[in-house]
Amino acid sequence: MERTVVRCAEGHVFSTASFPMQTTGRLGPGRLLRCPRCARLRHAVPVESTKR
Repeated sequence: MERTVVRCAEGHVFSTASFPMQTTGRLGPGRLLRCPRCARLRHAVPVESTKR
């Protein structure tokens, strides 16, 4: 199972096993996920990888 690294609206970075990409009614790359740091539903977006 592929994991996706995301950042919540509070700035916490974490990985999630599922980051659903819905094709209908999508308004950008963000999704509502429960952040493990603040334990609330937060808007989360994928983190860009910075491989060198």
